[in-house]
Amino acid sequence: MTETSPRPLRVLAAMSGGVDSAVAAARAAEAGHDVTGVHLALSANPQSFRTGARGCCTIEDSRDARRAADVIGIPFYVWDLAERFREDVVEDFIAEYEAGRTPNPCLRCNEKIKFAALLDKALALGFDAVCTGHYAKVVTLADGTRELHRASDEAKDQSYVLGVLDERQLAHAMFPLGDPVTTKDEIRAEAERRGLAVAKKPDSHDICFIADGDTQGFLASRLGKAEGDIVDESGTRLGTHDGAYGFTIGQRKGLRIGHPAPDGKPRYVLDISPVDNTVTVGPAEALDVVALTAVKPRWCGRAPEGPGTYTAQLRAHGGETDVTAEAVDGELRVTFAEPVRGVAPGQAIVLYDGTRVVGSATIAATTRRPRAAVGS
Repeated sequence: MTETSPRPLRVLAAMSGGVDSAVAAARAAEAGHDVTGVHLALSANPQSFRTGARGCCTIEDSRDARRAADVIGIPFYVWDLAERFREDVVEDFIAEYEAGRTPNPCLRCNEKIKFAALLDKALALGFDAVCTGHYAKVVTLADGTRELHRASDEAKDQSYVLGVLDERQLAHAMFPLGDPVTTKDEIRAEAERRGLAVAKKPDSHDICFIADGDTQGFLASRLGKAEGDIVDESGTRLGTHDGAYGFTIGQRKGLRIGHPAPDGKPRYVLDISPVDNTVTVGPAEALDVVALTAVKPRWCGRAPEGPGTYTAQLRAHGGETDVTAEAVDGELRVTFAEPVRGVAPGQAIVLYDGTRVVGSATIAATTRRPRAAVGS
């Protein structure tokens, strides 16, 4: 079910209260589809969420979404998915950090909420597709199968956080903003022409369920303070911390180490051990990763057979890097053409073949470049 479908569809438009989802719903309605807007209530206590436009789950956002639906002329509802969101996204986020991993809650929300809980409910109610304001493209091939591709405007592309969608979900996904090339300024101008009050509303950038944007403070309030050691690669104690969960691989700032390294160079987080609550730091070159193993692969279509060459993206706003990858025994094994840095267990790796999203998996372990090889 794509935005270029030749027949009118019953479409459920997920409206966050922002400009992108409002314009996406308007475009779907203008294309002749029977569109119903829905805002997802994802907090049992929305008053505790941030105010203004920094997040995507506030009471103001639900009101903005309702006003946009009224202007577009479509029915509008608010659906309560707070409990499902808490279990599948918030609790998963906390558990991953507690285990020393670095999760991506937006990716998990797409997998578990928007294209699982929401999509399942939509299909049960007789809708054909779920429409969102993501910048990505669904391409329907001659044999009827679907592929997920990067948006035409790669500067706004959000295919990375959609790499968890399987073929069944893609068959019921609609992304009206993915094509043709449309800049964010043009989207805002279009919203203004349509009379949508969200035309000038700022984008949300932070994690929606962390009210003040303080991730470390949020985790501390849930997990409590747990003082541990910060050590170098030899195990020498350099300082202390209030909880290993407050660090990520590749982090440089906020280490609270009282004295500089012998060579005077910056130190970075190399490893996080939740077992003994230890954070290991060292030089930047110690972060060089040459290979990784990822688990829970999800394929946007048929799973690839045998080893292949692809490009990989390791974070939502990161660039691509050349890799060789192969699915083996339910795992994805990846080798990088050139070493990369800042790769952390818990992150998602998304594989691309050109602009096509092949699939994604969750990084479980990395292989660092041997230090003897550095500079060789």
